[in-house]
Amino acid sequence: MGISPNGSRIYEIVLQGFPNLQNFHDLLFILLLIIYLFIISGNAVILLVICRESALHYPMYFFIAALNSLEICYTAVTIPKMLAYLLVDEKTISFNGCLVQAYFLHALGAAECYILTIMAYDRYLAICKPICKPLRYSSIMTTSLYVNLIVTSLIGGILSPVGETILILLLPFCGPNLIENLFCDFPPLISLACTDTRLYILVEFIISSSILFWIAFVLFSYIKIIYIILRIRSKDGRRKAFSTCGAHLIVVTLFFGSIIFMYIRVTKSHSVDYDRVVGLTYAVFTPLANPIIYGLRNQEIKRLLYKYLHARPL
Repeated sequence: MGISPNGSRIYEIVLQGFPNLQNFHDLLFILLLIIYLFIISGNAVILLVICRESALHYPMYFFIAALNSLEICYTAVTIPKMLAYLLVDEKTISFNGCLVQAYFLHALGAAECYILTIMAYDRYLAICKPICKPLRYSSIMTTSLYVNLIVTSLIGGILSPVGETILILLLPFCGPNLIENLFCDFPPLISLACTDTRLYILVEFIISSSILFWIAFVLFSYIKIIYIILRIRSKDGRRKAFSTCGAHLIVVTLFFGSIIFMYIRVTKSHSVDYDRVVGLTYAVFTPLANPIIYGLRNQEIKRLLYKYLHARPL
């Protein structure tokens, strides 16, 4: 049953998934597969358009490209395994494999958090600074700066879950070995430890709460942005500014909102279904929203996609 012969250590994790929907696993598999293919193809197409079109080679679109790349990797950590588990009765994963999956889930999620924060700062510079000093944005957001910001976000994401991973490795695990979800995460793993985990849960809460700093930074940036936009006299100017920032705000709300409901709490949720729904939101539905918002709602990318789709073959 995934427990070592002497009962001292578990070496296998059982993922329960959605037992109440056992009769609908084939339908869920098809639905999730369609969503996954859309996420991969949508992000890949947007990434290709941004790379190929020199007209899009400026900071905002490079940040979108970085976000697209992260989403492709982020969903690859969880969704393929979820698809496989929907087709089999015995949903098991090795303890180390479960820990690795949780690590990359948090590493890529943290990197996405930093990228979204940087994008808010970029919009703040692009909209607020030119009001007083028209050339200020281009002098601040140089190529070297936004490349360094993207690289720093990736390194920060890789390092962010190291403390939590070490924390879990120090815990004793002797059973049970059941996680009531379709993918691994740090809080469920901590709850399996055969020791008093209140201190560890508190440490996990403190680490997760650091995201509130980034949320505050994003909120401050957008309060300033909205204040400046409302002062723009041109209706077209206000509409264009709101359209650009509104798309980013939707992604930020989905991403940060689901993380807050999932991680920033000191007690376990009373509802397992609650955890499953919130987990699916940040693991599946937020990545699904990104190609829609940054592709279908972005006028420049839509125009270029239309051009490619209607281009005459050579």
